[in-house]
Amino acid sequence: MPSSVIAHISYQAEKEALTVVFNSGDVYLYEKVPEKIYKEFKAAVSKGKYLNRKLKKLFTGKKIAPL
Repeated sequence: MPSSVIAHISYQAEKEALTVVFNSGDVYLYEKVPEKIYKEFKAAVSKGKYLNRKLKKLFTGKKIAPL
């Protein structure tokens, strides 16, 4: 299901790096994210709610674009 806030998410398992691309064009990197969290996020009915209620509470995102 498309998100009204999130355009795309990607995950690099070997680095435990989760990238979130927002519809606004902002891109955030979350590091040391276990694959289990990525899979939960990917499967969430509301990606925005999952991001705000779980991901942001457990991990600090770093804005990597646009710079």
